[in-house]
Order: sequence, then structure tokens, then C-alpha cells
Amino acid sequence: MEGDLVSLLTIFVLATFVGFEVITKVPPTLHTPLMSGSNAISGITIIGAILAAGTDHWLIQVFGFIAIVFAMINVVGGFVVTNRMLQMFRKKE
Repeated sequence: MEGDLVSLLTIFVLATFVGFEVITKVPPTLHTPLMSGSNAISGITIIGAILAAGTDHWLIQVFGFIAIVFAMINVVGGFVVTNRMLQMFRKKE
């Protein structure tokens, strides 16, 4: 049980660092077009976080809940930004 927790925490920390490095390396001009891809990845993250939050260990449940919250913020923000971008291309009446 202890080894599983250490392994899961290690994966969580490594995923956090890799995600931060990947996002900071994307030029600002590509952020909006990549938002739909980011939404798809966040959807997968939400599924994994829900599975993690359903475990018996309280610490894994906390990290799963935090992951759900952050992924949902990313998905909703992605849809908002995409909607604003698409409004720029609509004809004005």
C-alpha cells in the first residue's frame, strides 16, 4: 500500500512538471488553436481523476478531486476562449 502511494505521488509530480514545461513552451499565437486538443486531453484527465477519486485512500481521493477541479477549469476555459474566437469570424448584423 505504501509503495503504491509513493508510485502514484511520483507519477503525479512528474506529470505536473511535464505539463507545465509543455504549456510554457507553446507560443502565444498557438494557444487558441491548441485549445480544442487541450480540451480532449483534459476530458481524459477528468476520467482518470474520477477513477482516482473513487479509491479507498483519502490522499488519493484528495488529489483526484484536485485533478477534477483543474481539468474542469481547463475544459470550461477552453470552450470560452474557443467561443470568443469563433465570434470574431461571425458576420455582424
